[in-house]
Amino acid sequence: MTAKETTADVTRGFVMNQTMLRVRNPTASVAFYRDVLGMTLLQRFDFAELKFSLYFMAYLRPEDGPLPENTTERARFLAHQRATIELTHNWGTETDPTFVGYHHGNSEPRGFGHIGITVPDVYAACERFERLGVPFVKRPDEGKLQGIAFIEDPDGYWIEILSAEAMGRFSAL
Repeated sequence: MTAKETTADVTRGFVMNQTMLRVRNPTASVAFYRDVLGMTLLQRFDFAELKFSLYFMAYLRPEDGPLPENTTERARFLAHQRATIELTHNWGTETDPTFVGYHHGNSEPRGFGHIGITVPDVYAACERFERLGVPFVKRPDEGKLQGIAFIEDPDGYWIEILSAEAMGRFSAL
């Protein structure tokens, strides 16, 4: 970086692209992120020699256009998306009776906490999650932070459900 360049100059074009979560059963996890949270499976990569697969999920915006059919173009498309979830499946965990699961980070030792999904109406979203049998960590009217909820995905990772209105209230605290 030269004396005249700023951090903003040299990082222009950087994109927060993905957060990786290890999953035990990709069928259940992809279905959860697709059918419960409404994300699209953008790309799947299988690494047979290393015995793992990656599933990239995201919300597509109309301005993104359709997913490219060509796998090379689709990979480029994926790299330009913002805030994707990379579900990483190490083959065999879904059928291994000795596998105890991945640590979600919200019990000791604490680490990773959660991802956040902004929705137009937290209460309506939570009513739907309830109907779908999604486990709750916190419902919108529980605890001191009202109007936000936490649900769990199939691997026990926490997902915060919030609205722009709730975030505006938090900034006043």
